[in-house]
Amino acid sequence: MNLTIENILLVGSLLLLLSILAGKTSYKFGVPTLLLFLIIGMLAGSDGIGGIHFNDPKLAQFIGIVSLNFILFSGGLDTNWTDVKPILREGVVLSTLGVLLTAISLGTFVWFVTDFTIYESLLLGSIVSSTDAAAVFSILRSKSLALKTNLRPTLELESGSNDPMAYVMTIAFLTLVVNQDQSFISIIPLFLQQMILGGIAGITFGIASKYIINKIKLDFEGLYPVLVITLMFITFSATDFLGGNGFLAIYICAVYLGNQDLIHKKTILKMFDGLAWLMQIVLFLTLGLLVFPSQIIPYMGIGLLISVFLIVVARPIGVFISLMFFKMKLKRRFYISWVGLRGAVPIVFATYPLLAGIDKAHMIFNIVFFISVTSILIQGTTLSIVAKWLGVALAEQAKKLTATDLLLSENPKAEMKEILITSNCFAVNKKIVELGFPKNAIIAMIIRDNNYLTPNGATIIKAQDTLIVLADKHNVFDEVYKTLKI
Repeated sequence: MNLTIENILLVGSLLLLLSILAGKTSYKFGVPTLLLFLIIGMLAGSDGIGGIHFNDPKLAQFIGIVSLNFILFSGGLDTNWTDVKPILREGVVLSTLGVLLTAISLGTFVWFVTDFTIYESLLLGSIVSSTDAAAVFSILRSKSLALKTNLRPTLELESGSNDPMAYVMTIAFLTLVVNQDQSFISIIPLFLQQMILGGIAGITFGIASKYIINKIKLDFEGLYPVLVITLMFITFSATDFLGGNGFLAIYICAVYLGNQDLIHKKTILKMFDGLAWLMQIVLFLTLGLLVFPSQIIPYMGIGLLISVFLIVVARPIGVFISLMFFKMKLKRRFYISWVGLRGAVPIVFATYPLLAGIDKAHMIFNIVFFISVTSILIQGTTLSIVAKWLGVALAEQAKKLTATDLLLSENPKAEMKEILITSNCFAVNKKIVELGFPKNAIIAMIIRDNNYLTPNGATIIKAQDTLIVLADKHNVFDEVYKTLKI
């Protein structure tokens, strides 16, 4: 079946519906949801029962980049700085040095067991060197897995921030494969430029985005998520235009925004949570349609060998060497090594050699696809089992909620008080978003002139208002009074 304007919406919506229904029951059987999305795409493709012909790597790459924007941005919004700060150094080292060591060790192995040149081998190693944000966020944030101490934020920070490193290495080694007269040293300036400009742009656009979101006055609440999406794409594209790493910029920008007081933040988080899931489904379906299972079969043997080496040797080498200077229990190091999920990101990166037209591009793509599938299938289905075996899992009822979990829950607070705002109070004539209200307290209602108002971040506090404040603990009200200067 060839996709046309007349049937693409019908086919696309049916695939989405099938994916959602499959995802609803997948964890009952211990199969990661994202793997099912990929399988559905393969079944609908040219070699499957659907017979949909899709062989456009450029379009697949575009869909992949757009989807990764939403996935990384949503993950960044949900990253709690308080949780991340204690493990920031470990996460950054894992997402940089860990990725580099994984790529080099795997690339060296590929060079020994195949007829690839050293640069082609390192290119393959670079493509699969990062853990997949979509897979890690999806599985770790399910209700079925809770981890001790700072394991979860460490893994989420690594998966959200290591794609830029893998992207830079992929582009660098692809350049060396295409231009064989260049030296390895020539890619160092590219790496420094991408990472430095990406980091600076992320912070700059984050600060600017907060100012725009809180200062601009939109008539409709539903426009605020649209505004944030616009700012997300501006951050990515402008950073890329300037020569920086757009993926790094949007993740840093999102982490900053997620830890600030924003107007209609609850609406924004809900919207991005849904869009991230939509983009994960669309991305995996698209990549499933792009692959031809019949072309993978000849590479299953070498693909399995490389995949096993990546899981058992290359990933642990990257993790253990990166974390050797940090105090961390051996069991935690082993578990971080095991959570080296590969998913859609390596497959998206594998489209770059296809578009560059290098000799072994199709072989690289098929091997990468096989590695991603086996990684999700082997590691993704055993995360809970390995966590319990290593003693790093928590009981489900003890699972710590993220900032987004608390914000989006219907009844996150337990204590309630009415607070009268006097004329000399600090809060008078200020927007709620400007107050710096404690994270574990919310203004649920405002009584003004015997009328009850439902506030949002843009609501201006007036003298003689009575705030109905909810907090999760009684002593939080001390912070509330201090904030309001009552």
